[in-house]
Amino acid sequence: MKQHLCFIASLGVYLFGLNAAVDAQQIKADTGGIAIGGSVTGSTINIGIPPEQLTALVRQAADLSETQKKVIAKLEGELDINQRQIRAALSVLGENDIPPERLAAKLVEIAESFKALKATASAQPSDDRKIVALKTDAQNAIEAGDLAKADALLAEAQAEQTRGLDRLAAADTFSRRGEIALTRLRYAEAAAHFANAAAVFPPHSSHEDERINYLQKEADALFKQGYELGDNGALLSAIERHKRLLELLPRERLPLDWARAQNHLGWALLRLGERESGTAKLEEAVVAFREALKEYTRERAPLEWARTQIGVGAVLSSLGRREGGTAKLEEAVVAYREALKEATREREPLLWAVAQNRLGNALLNLGMRRGETAKLEEAIAAFREALKENTRERVPLEWARSQNNLGNALAALGRRENGTGKLEEAAVAFREALKERTRDRVPLDWARSFGNEGVALMLLAERRRDAAMAKTALGQINTAFETVRDGGDARQAAYFEARLPRARALVARLRGQ
Repeated sequence: MKQHLCFIASLGVYLFGLNAAVDAQQIKADTGGIAIGGSVTGSTINIGIPPEQLTALVRQAADLSETQKKVIAKLEGELDINQRQIRAALSVLGENDIPPERLAAKLVEIAESFKALKATASAQPSDDRKIVALKTDAQNAIEAGDLAKADALLAEAQAEQTRGLDRLAAADTFSRRGEIALTRLRYAEAAAHFANAAAVFPPHSSHEDERINYLQKEADALFKQGYELGDNGALLSAIERHKRLLELLPRERLPLDWARAQNHLGWALLRLGERESGTAKLEEAVVAFREALKEYTRERAPLEWARTQIGVGAVLSSLGRREGGTAKLEEAVVAYREALKEATREREPLLWAVAQNRLGNALLNLGMRRGETAKLEEAIAAFREALKENTRERVPLEWARSQNNLGNALAALGRRENGTGKLEEAAVAFREALKERTRDRVPLDWARSFGNEGVALMLLAERRRDAAMAKTALGQINTAFETVRDGGDARQAAYFEARLPRARALVARLRGQ
């Protein structure tokens, strides 16, 4: 378990998630996550603690019940940090209002950061006695889970280093404070610390490598600020920093570092492009990813090549949904299939599952736009493949997302075929998704799957002439419409609202037959 949790936590840089509407019918398809830094992540992971218990722990920081104390003791073993640090992590989650479906993944991320912080305040041979004492106290504060105190102590040490003109040590302490800020999920603060660390050294000095490293950390923190907190200004700053890094990491001298910067630039452009109405940022993202592929070749860096191919596919899918025709969607399918040549189930099972899920969505969009049942069948096959690794036990909400996507593909195929077999399968898939997409945990996702099931039931009721089923379908579609409307998802609300007249007419017609 611990090895698996460490793997998941390592995915924390540049989390990426998209929600894609399928063709003009606005069926909601979910793509799953990918991390720019190199791996993939689901929206949640299973740490052996029911989501409801974890949510209750975050909300109730003090006066824990005996059962909750036992849960924390279990987390201590699973996460390999002490109980004081676990309580501090829970407090950080509460302060940052993390959605319930992301609590487990964020808790693991913070736990891994705590472990990395053990060396953050360690003394250096050049430190005088006062700074050694301050760093020792900071280490003790980290061990006690008191990150605010640790930061204050390091700030005092940093002031001493600045007064003593020890620039190298001051830059290192700035960076360590940045790591503490990241653990507290204070990304803008972390970015400022890393920027201050970089500013200690003039360009092209003997410490250029350290300066560039701090600039990379600043860009990563800015991306997190933009991605996780909806701060488009931070995303713009991250894009600017990555472009600046490309100038500092010339392809001729540092080809793989240059490719990494291009890759990160691509993800930042894509994430911002998804939020903007035009396509300029998305088109820039395609260029950045394809530049990265010039050095991230399949022969030299097969997994980086595969991850970057997924990035290419993600951008092309987004462009394809906004543009007419099918060319971009066809290119996206090609990119995902390329990625699967190296992102195999045996080598990288979760990356393989993400690629399969995204391939399924591209095929679903393509099949609906062309009206081709063969592409819809391929989409269904891809979603079923993804479910082999996106299991309910390992990644419950990713499993539910894949079930929802499978239901969308089955429903799309069922509309085009005679009989009711595919529509029945679609309703089953949506009901499976609802086992994890509960109303309490993820109300908007619950409403989407609940409403999708309602639409499938409406189509079934039409073919079966089943009045009771039609009434159930109407109720589900209406409830889903009201929930997503009130939750601010205008696109999904429009989809369900457009189906209400048909559902009402069906109920009236079947009642009068």
